[in-house]
Amino acid sequence: MDTRAHILIVDDDREIRTLLAEQLETYGFAVLGAEDGRAMRRVLDRETVDLVVLDLNLPREDGLALCRDLRAKSSLPVIMLTARGEPIDRILGLELGADDYMAKPFEPRELVARIRNILKRRDGLAIDEAEGWTAQRLRFADRILDLQRRHLIGERGQVIMLSGAEFRFLKAFAEHPNRVFSREQLARIGAGREIDGTDRAVDLQISRLRAKLGDDARAPSLIKTVRSEGYVLAVPVERDP
Repeated sequence: MDTRAHILIVDDDREIRTLLAEQLETYGFAVLGAEDGRAMRRVLDRETVDLVVLDLNLPREDGLALCRDLRAKSSLPVIMLTARGEPIDRILGLELGADDYMAKPFEPRELVARIRNILKRRDGLAIDEAEGWTAQRLRFADRILDLQRRHLIGERGQVIMLSGAEFRFLKAFAEHPNRVFSREQLARIGAGREIDGTDRAVDLQISRLRAKLGDDARAPSLIKTVRSEGYVLAVPVERDP
């Protein structure tokens, strides 16, 4: 039985797919490849995939559309790759639910490190739940965070899919209500890396999470901004056994 993490690389450049596959396999990953969205869906239908490395610039359907489609159906981790220099492309990727992004050209070892960080957090959560270290569900403000299924149940009982970073943010908030988390702490929780003072990734993911919670962005009542400090979940939380 193959116990390696399976990484799907979606990129229309065969040389890049081959290079990344060789690098990732060297570090112990099993690698699958797809040249576009159609091929990506075929792979996902027949294979178990742990994380998708998704290029932004693809024929027919671009990476943003594919990321939106993936996030609507699952919480499969996504790292977005972009060759564009404009920050707006990375911002859009994060808003659509990507867990992390990297701009080309990049050092393959950095991609390996980011993949490991994301999978470590996912696997660490699974171990915690299996050993009973956390509740099965966290309830707050007529909403439920399901820790096993890794999704949010909204006020009307609807299932809301979360990206990996969104889920980790909300889990941290719900396990520690009324505790202020700095942007640096949330960056480590979400993607396992440090950020500088100009990085907007955390703010964008919080904005997206608020939207999924139905929290008014202009006057949020759930996840509140604490000026110069960070963010806090400002409502009581109940734990289901």
